[in-house]
Amino acid sequence: MSAALMPTYARLPVAFRRGRGAWLEDTDGRQYLDALSGIAVCGLGHAHPAVAEAVAGQAHTLIHTSNLYEVPHQSQLGERLCALAGLEQVFFANSGAEANEAAIKLARLYGHQRGIETPEIIVAENAFHGRTLGALTATGNRKAQTGFGPLPDGFRRVPYNDPHAVAAAASERTVALFVEPIQGEGGIVIPDAGYLAALRTICDQHGWLLMLDEVQSGVGRTGRWFAHQHAGIQPDVVTLAKALANGVPIGACMAGGPAAGILGPGSHGTTFGGNPLASRAALAVLDTIDADHLVDRAEVLGDRIVDGFRQALADTPGIREIRGRGLMIGIELGGPCAHLVREAMDAGVLINVTAGSVVRLLPPLILTDDEADRLVHTLTPLIERAARQIAGPSSHQA
Repeated sequence: MSAALMPTYARLPVAFRRGRGAWLEDTDGRQYLDALSGIAVCGLGHAHPAVAEAVAGQAHTLIHTSNLYEVPHQSQLGERLCALAGLEQVFFANSGAEANEAAIKLARLYGHQRGIETPEIIVAENAFHGRTLGALTATGNRKAQTGFGPLPDGFRRVPYNDPHAVAAAASERTVALFVEPIQGEGGIVIPDAGYLAALRTICDQHGWLLMLDEVQSGVGRTGRWFAHQHAGIQPDVVTLAKALANGVPIGACMAGGPAAGILGPGSHGTTFGGNPLASRAALAVLDTIDADHLVDRAEVLGDRIVDGFRQALADTPGIREIRGRGLMIGIELGGPCAHLVREAMDAGVLINVTAGSVVRLLPPLILTDDEADRLVHTLTPLIERAARQIAGPSSHQA
C-alpha cells in the first residue's frame, strides 16, 4: 500500500484491474469469483452494460449541478423508490453513514417538534450504522468507537431481537427506534419472524418512529426489494446505499407517515447527494433488477447456496449455524476464522469474515447456478477444515 494513504485498512495483497459479471481479474491476470460484491454494493456484478452505458452517457452530458436546482433524474429516482417502499419522500446523500445521519437528525427534529428537548433513539447491540459520529454512536461496536469520544448523547441501547427489552427501555424522551432488519456486519443475524412486527406495534403504541437501516439488506438482496417486506410491516424511515447505484456513491433516507415533512428547507443538505450521475446510475440499477426479475432470483440463489452448504457441511463439528435470507448468507463457526479470507482468496474466491467467526457471503444477484455451485464446492473444504480445527483433535477422527 502506498505510504501516501492513511493506513485505515489492513488490505489484502491483491489489486484488481477489471471485472465482468461475478468475476474480478487482478493485475497478474488471475481470476476470482466475487462472493462479496464490494461488500453488498455490486448487486449487478462488475461492468454491467446497463450501468456502464448510463454512467458513460451521463458523464458525456452532465455530471453535477448541485441541489440548488432541480435534478430531473433525482426526482425520477425518488418517485421510483417511494413507490417500491410505500413511503413518501427521499433525501439523497452519498453513503450509508450519511443516510443514517439524516435519519438520526430527522428523529431528533421529530422529537423537538413534539416538545422533547433531549430526544433519545433506541438502538440495538451488535448493530452497525456507520463511522460518522452520530452513526458511530448508534453502532453497537465498542472497538469501532474506541478513541473517538466524547460521542453524542441521545441513544439508548438494547439487545437485538428482543421486543421486551425495547419496551423496557422506553422513557418520556424516546422518539424513535433504529435497527437493521438483518444485522450484516454483526454476523448476518436474522431476527425471529415476529420481531419487526412487534417493534412496529411498540412504536405505534408510543408514537415513536420505526427507522430501519437497509443499507446492506436493501435493493433486492434478500429476495425482496427491502428486507423488512418479509415481515409485512411498514416502517416510517428506511435508509439505503451500497447496491443502489452498483458502485457509484449514493445514499438515501426515505420517510413516510409521521416522518414525512419533518426535514424542510435549511434543515439538512448535501453538495453531491443525488447528482445527475449517481441518480442515473441508480435508475439503471432499478430498471435492470426489475426487468431481469433479480429480486426473485436472489431468493432462489440464496436457497441454493444455503442448501448446498448445509448438505456439504452436515454434521461437521465446529459449525454453529448456516443461515441466510436471499443473498445475505452467514456460516458461523465455533471460533475465530479470519484466516479463511486469505485461504479463500488463494483458492480464487473473495469472501469476508465478520463478527470474528462468521463467513459472510454477499454474492451478486446476477450469479449463475454454476457459479453458485462453484462457490459452495470451493469453500466447503476450507470451511470444514477450519471448523474441525476449532472443534479440536477429536473432530478429525469423526
